[in-house]
Amino acid sequence: MELVVGRVAKSHGVRGELVVEVRTDEPELRFAPGSVLKGKLPRAKQTQQFEVESVREHSGRLLLRLDGIADRTAADALRGLLFVVDTADLPPSEDPDEYYDHELEGLRVELGDGTVVGTVNEVLHSAAGELLSIKAGDAFPPAGREILVPFVLAMVPTVSVADGLIVIDPPEGLLDPE
Repeated sequence: MELVVGRVAKSHGVRGELVVEVRTDEPELRFAPGSVLKGKLPRAKQTQQFEVESVREHSGRLLLRLDGIADRTAADALRGLLFVVDTADLPPSEDPDEYYDHELEGLRVELGDGTVVGTVNEVLHSAAGELLSIKAGDAFPPAGREILVPFVLAMVPTVSVADGLIVIDPPEGLLDPE
């Protein structure tokens, strides 16, 4: 499975620099000069490899120069490119309370009494924090609707990747369809 660690937003200047939206906690490692990145254009099945020549921060984003991308035209051709890593290549987290998004996706979500709420569809990252996007099960009609639960300890007291289970304790009304 591939995990997105960055996205090319646009070109910058005339010398082939790329503006990259970072989607990793370790940009200093992933985008270090000399590192090799796998990139995939939207709707492409194959990945390409790119070597990082230089990187610098600019207005909260990274400006990246890649080997072989020397002008604005070449940089513009990479707009929308997703930098990806294979999840099998990721080291296990050293903190038992930290999870990769892909580890949570697909886990069963229950209430403390065992009532099945649904399945984690994806983890959303917002300015206010992380949200679990849960696809509702039959117990919370209409089935298939999206339920958003803040991924905070007060509402998500139990996460067991090994058991494929997340237990939530939502406040009253959070699971109501209205």
